[in-house]
Amino acid sequence: MAAAVLFSDAGGRVLIVEPTYKDHWELPGGLVEADESPLAAARREVREELGLDRPPGRLLVVDWVPPRPERPEGLTLLFDGGLLPESATAAVVLPADELRGWAFCPVPEAARLLSPLLSRRVAAALAARTTGTVAYLEDGRPPLS
Repeated sequence: MAAAVLFSDAGGRVLIVEPTYKDHWELPGGLVEADESPLAAARREVREELGLDRPPGRLLVVDWVPPRPERPEGLTLLFDGGLLPESATAAVVLPADELRGWAFCPVPEAARLLSPLLSRRVAAALAARTTGTVAYLEDGRPPLS
């Protein structure tokens, strides 16, 4: 299971991070540890990856990801980090061994830098944020009815 947080700035751009160990950018977040709630994991990951101790907001997305040869099936929960003010971004400190950088990106640019799965998840999260709902996804897509 994994947990991540969607932050935005006043211009509606989304915050993404560039891992040192992947070819594509990510949202701040990571694996939920044993005996840890997804909400606690999301907060811990933001603290570890950005140096910010901010409680995540409401749940935006639940995404079941099917198994692949390199990993088992998984569940990702995406929480709303809300608006990240400039004062908070000035305090961002990245773990150099894990992240190369971070950026606020317009959604189309973020979609290009994220994996297709994450791009779909971000789009669903933004829609859920706007409508006040929670999106249920399977592999980043709404399930067929």
